[in-house]
Amino acid sequence: MTDIECIICVPGQRLFSSGKENIPGSGTYEQLGYIYSKLAGFVKIVKDKNINRIEVHSVMEQSIVPAPGDIVTGMITLVNQRFCKCTIKCIGDIVLTRPYRGILRREDVRSTEKDKIEMYKSFRSGDIILARVLPMTEAHTYQLSTAENELGVVIAHSEEGTSMIPVSWTEMQCPRTLAKEFRKVAKIVPEELVNEL
Repeated sequence: MTDIECIICVPGQRLFSSGKENIPGSGTYEQLGYIYSKLAGFVKIVKDKNINRIEVHSVMEQSIVPAPGDIVTGMITLVNQRFCKCTIKCIGDIVLTRPYRGILRREDVRSTEKDKIEMYKSFRSGDIILARVLPMTEAHTYQLSTAENELGVVIAHSEEGTSMIPVSWTEMQCPRTLAKEFRKVAKIVPEELVNEL
């Protein structure tokens, strides 16, 4: 393993062009032909035959930031007709020490019938969602998408404060009152099935 101690990087910093010689490793991501850092730390190049795997190792692992393509867990904080805002709490399995701001626009809620989407029938404040990070268009806010079956609301509470149960792709039900509420429900695949695939 080769350390390039002179290269200290910050999250989002462009490191190398990607291609046959350079591939992204842990702590990095690839976008538009370049390898970028997810972390603040030291660049390491792991040589394997003719391929360099570019990695970033952090002194503090918690400087990880969301990168395009990451699946994140967030909590909805505000809903209006055009978008909803949320705070990003986790990236994959990693719980963040500080939350990041995310925005989910109406056109990124689902992949079909985008013109018929009503934000109030998809999300409510306090909902916990799974979403994919889109390429950044504005600083300090991550644009999110739930336009995949596996993404959307995973935890929601009814007006009674009870955890609701998904009954379809568009509805969740309170087990106490049996009242149904509209949501963009995530299709959760059990882990044992994922392992079999």
